[in-house]
Amino acid sequence: MCGTEILIKSSKASLPVNHHHGVIVNHIGTRVNVQNQHPESIINLDHGDPTMYECYWKNLDEKYSVTIPGNQSLSYFSNIKNFCWFLEPKLEESIKTLHNTVGNAIAEDYHIVVGTGSSQLILAALYAVSDPLNEPNPIPVVSEAPYYSGYPDITDHLKSGLFKWAGDARSFDKDGPYIEMVTSPNNPDGVIRKPVVNRAKGMLIHDLAYYWPQYTAITSPADHDIMLFTVSKCTGHAGSRIGWALVKDINVAKKMVKFIEINTIGVSKEAQLRAA
Repeated sequence: MCGTEILIKSSKASLPVNHHHGVIVNHIGTRVNVQNQHPESIINLDHGDPTMYECYWKNLDEKYSVTIPGNQSLSYFSNIKNFCWFLEPKLEESIKTLHNTVGNAIAEDYHIVVGTGSSQLILAALYAVSDPLNEPNPIPVVSEAPYYSGYPDITDHLKSGLFKWAGDARSFDKDGPYIEMVTSPNNPDGVIRKPVVNRAKGMLIHDLAYYWPQYTAITSPADHDIMLFTVSKCTGHAGSRIGWALVKDINVAKKMVKFIEINTIGVSKEAQLRAA
């Protein structure tokens, strides 16, 4: 068998394993070898690592190897004419081609923002939609349970005055602006999701990390205001830390770029070229 086979133990989550099943691959891409393991072994469902893709990429190793000369990527800038000045043109072209080929999102007439994984893009999007409102209190951020376990930490870690985690979207009952994270297919259960709150002054961020044909049927191209994707779920290259957003509103996209500019002064060119 090709790739990494791991059995992870954790006190956070437990699940009895039938060792006769041999190998389990969960929906977040981690392959776990349970053959010859004790039936009461524990699999950690708190996080995934997409090592299931290793065998595929090993078979294509030379074809998709990337060589970067020492004199390349010295400048901060990738394209000074682009509002997202650190987006590599080759990656931009690849993103558009990919979505057009797969049919999972409309990329034409959208503005592409590249980020250091989707985690940075989530924060950039939260900043971009909340900052212009000048609200006196942090804007609630919600998502229908069960939701991605990282959302509360990402939202509240820096204790921002712009937004604050407010929990399950189904129990949200406050008036005024709010931000809803719509994860589809959902992490952790893979369910196709739609907005839950559906009130005036709501702002939606669609996390479509798993909207790829290896995880679910592609029934139609997504065309939401803000759509987030990540290389880690698309190709399995989680270590490259590359994600991208498709954004309708140029002002929102520019705000996201400003956040990334302040946060990391752009995104690694080497990682972008590998992803492309």
